[in-house]
Amino acid sequence: MRKMTHVEIREMWFKFFTSKHHQIIESAPLIPIDDDSLLWINAGVTPLKKYFDGTKIPECKRLTSIQKCIRTNDIENVGVTKRHQTFFEMMGNFSIGDYFKNEAIEFAYELLTSEKWFAIPIEKLYVTIYTGDDEAYNKWIEMGMLEDHIIRLDENFWEIGKGPCGPDSEIFYDRGEKYDKDHDALEKFKKDEEQERYIEIWNNVFMQYNHKPDGTFEPLKKKNVDTGMGLERLAVVVQDVDSIFDVDTLQALRNKVCEMAGVKYKEDEKQDVSIR
Repeated sequence: MRKMTHVEIREMWFKFFTSKHHQIIESAPLIPIDDDSLLWINAGVTPLKKYFDGTKIPECKRLTSIQKCIRTNDIENVGVTKRHQTFFEMMGNFSIGDYFKNEAIEFAYELLTSEKWFAIPIEKLYVTIYTGDDEAYNKWIEMGMLEDHIIRLDENFWEIGKGPCGPDSEIFYDRGEKYDKDHDALEKFKKDEEQERYIEIWNNVFMQYNHKPDGTFEPLKKKNVDTGMGLERLAVVVQDVDSIFDVDTLQALRNKVCEMAGVKYKEDEKQDVSIR
């Protein structure tokens, strides 16, 4: 696996997806433009909603971005865990009625595991899929994913109320036994419970249905792909550090907090939560 700085991660992300004929979309401002449905940008797909709902046609049906985001829906976990943030950057690749599930999985597998790219050992990766998504299961098997590293979960269906929705496939990295002191992380992982060993790095959403007001689902005429991978989450993996607060982007901020407060990090866990 390659050891990389956050700058190198960015460069590799864009180099890979431009090689797959994606157009780079610059990060939008954190304050939404012409969208009063939310206070700030909370996902890579948010500035692209106009393309997914059909109100605007993109120049290219394949898009990629690294979007600045603020998210507070799990703010109670910030500092308590070593992987939650309020501000983060989300790397994403998107298909507006172009490629779909098979190609999205192929791209994810190649970028993560190929020696040319991030070179993460396949045995260190796990994926979750929607319970009934045999198509995704068969594709992951075809790509080389270990059978017992594919977990079916009812929760792997992405939707926000009515409108476009569909199954998703999340990709996780196994950080090893040192993050599994009680030897129960795998069972917790399979139950979608909190644990520190298996860290989510990438989610691929396959929007193939329209959730209608009457509660029924109808297939979309044009299927779309929306993915998101936390830049800091991936940095934890490729830099082989303990938490997002140890990656090269956040480490300096963490150290400055300690300097201003006159404390040291990793001396007292309760204090560390406050520092984070």
